[in-house]
Amino acid sequence: MATDKVYKVFGVSKLNGSYKVRFANDVMRIKVLAKHGHEDITLTELDTPVTKYAGILAIQGMTEFASVHAQAAIQEYLDEKAPKGVAKAAPVKAPATAKKAAPKATAPKAVKVTEDEDAPF
Repeated sequence: MATDKVYKVFGVSKLNGSYKVRFANDVMRIKVLAKHGHEDITLTELDTPVTKYAGILAIQGMTEFASVHAQAAIQEYLDEKAPKGVAKAAPVKAPATAKKAAPKATAPKAVKVTEDEDAPF
């Protein structure tokens, strides 16, 4: 992940008909979400602060988040934010009859030369 921020409170809420995951450092976040029009707010506090991705993984198996909507929001977040692993493909061997192409030579770029009367040389 690009950041090392940690959170203790994780959950899901519905805003304008779509569910999204939420994270905060305090359970009082429920009041702010409700004030801004969120519905079906389900938040839980973990024992220790963790990163966003780890927290969402932790709540994925909890019974509070067993609904289809919550699981869909959690899975969507996990798919989008999955750590990017470097997948190395097995090297492909060229056939013995194939020849390697020589690298193309590039022409040097034209350089504009100006003469100054004040130049030391």
